[in-house]
Amino acid sequence: MNDLAPLLKLLNISVNDQNLLHQALVHRSSLNEYKNNFSVSNERLEFLGDAILEQWTSKILYHRFPEMNEGQMTNLRSLIVRTENLAKIVLDLKIADYIYLSRGEETHGGRLNISILADTFEAIIGAIYLDGGQDVVDTFLSNTLTKSIDELSGKSQYKDPKSIFQEIAQRKQGITPNYQIISQDGPDHDKKFVSGAYIGDKLIAKGEGNSKQKAEEQAAINATQNYS
Repeated sequence: MNDLAPLLKLLNISVNDQNLLHQALVHRSSLNEYKNNFSVSNERLEFLGDAILEQWTSKILYHRFPEMNEGQMTNLRSLIVRTENLAKIVLDLKIADYIYLSRGEETHGGRLNISILADTFEAIIGAIYLDGGQDVVDTFLSNTLTKSIDELSGKSQYKDPKSIFQEIAQRKQGITPNYQIISQDGPDHDKKFVSGAYIGDKLIAKGEGNSKQKAEEQAAINATQNYS
């Protein structure tokens, strides 16, 4: 197995159980080649790390940007936790060199695959949390994500909710989402619209608003929260 001492130095952390960190680096393609060392991939740790990352980012944005509304915070959070941004952090920290990949995956550029890199980062978050608890993972995330938050929050304009969700849908499914008005009621001066955000024929989320546009934007925000 890899010597993780240099990686721990790069990440500026110490761990009690290095096996958890090894596990976080195991891409599923490598299981046959490392079957004497690992029986499962890092996907369960990735699942945990994804939830921790979203909660931490939400908390940081809520306290740091009191002037932002829900939609703005959702858009900014989506930019921070998006695959491309997490992959860039992994490359900057040189984590990719330590990922366990099959020879075939490595030959096909696995160490530059942004999905693999982002998933590994989330798995590392999960491992650090299990090893050291919330305070330790909070410190790690502050050290690794503060620069991204500074850069992304400094933009004069954030992408609108529908653009954010479109990027997510196209990345994960290769499909552009569509919106349909599900219902509308109330007098003309006080209409209430309910819009659905769909990927293909599948309803991802609904949103309400006093105009079709606002209902669609709220549906996109809700869909981003459900689908990112």
